[in-house]
Amino acid sequence: MIDETDDAAAFLQAHIDDHGYLSWLGTQVDSIEHDRLVMTIPFDEKLTNTRPNGDDDGTANIHGGIAATLIDTAGGIALRPTLDDPVNEGVTTINLTVNYLRPAAGDLTATAEVIRSGSSVGVSTVTVESEAPDGEMKPVATGQGAYRLFRN
Repeated sequence: MIDETDDAAAFLQAHIDDHGYLSWLGTQVDSIEHDRLVMTIPFDEKLTNTRPNGDDDGTANIHGGIAATLIDTAGGIALRPTLDDPVNEGVTTINLTVNYLRPAAGDLTATAEVIRSGSSVGVSTVTVESEAPDGEMKPVATGQGAYRLFRN
């Protein structure tokens, strides 16, 4: 088990940097603790919705699937430190619920918290925030994931 949180974040970031999709999104690990994880996907024009008729209002909103990906990824990874062997044991999604609250037009930051880590199933809740037009960070999506825990 990796004990130092900085070492764990660096280890996790290296794995994400090698992951095709998460790397393409620009996913960054901000912090990881035993039952909490904070991750960010920075704003990028390639992640936004565009209107096919060109009738944009000038606001580039991030596609909701990016928030869903962040909820799923952060929720699952948050459970890894609860495993006896976080590197070699596994986590896979059983169910994912995403609630969209408002459009996101800036960086997405997800905070995942472990609700329960049982012998074979874990549950995490995640809140995704983004900077609102008034400059405040506001929730743009919330979610909950159930994950199958593969323990040795």
